[in-house]
Amino acid sequence: ADRFAGAYAGTDTGFPISAVGSIREACDCDLLVTTTPSREPLIRSEWIQPGTHINAIGADAPGKQELDPALLARAEVFVDDYKQAIHSGEVNVPISLGAYSADRIAGTLGEVVTGRKQRSSADAITIFDSTGLAVQDLAIARLVVERMEGKVIGLSNEFTPPVP
Repeated sequence: ADRFAGAYAGTDTGFPISAVGSIREACDCDLLVTTTPSREPLIRSEWIQPGTHINAIGADAPGKQELDPALLARAEVFVDDYKQAIHSGEVNVPISLGAYSADRIAGTLGEVVTGRKQRSSADAITIFDSTGLAVQDLAIARLVVERMEGKVIGLSNEFTPPVP
């Protein structure tokens, strides 16, 4: 963590970057990103302040979870896909234990991007339960291909998507 923070010290990120000594200290922020393969909650509800947004991307298979179910109960949870999140996202374990209900999911990323859904207030805790969608991967791959066109980087610049 110190090496990562040091690598960005003095760069113009627009955000302060520093290493902390505990998970609890890392929660003292406005935006928290979780990316662990944990099967036990790491982030406790009481550590999260009003207005915090959490991108939870570590729970990508059944049985994984990073967030305390009590935190999900306090938050407005958005997902990339309802069925996929219920099966293998951050909400999958709390739902299977009866600690969270799928009908409490506030909306999807698509609904947020199109303006149909949004956080209810500036103080609302929001969580994006990201399990990943193929369309997101394809959009990123296309961007990579566009940026590498005309550059010699040891790879072929030809890209032909598979035909279904």
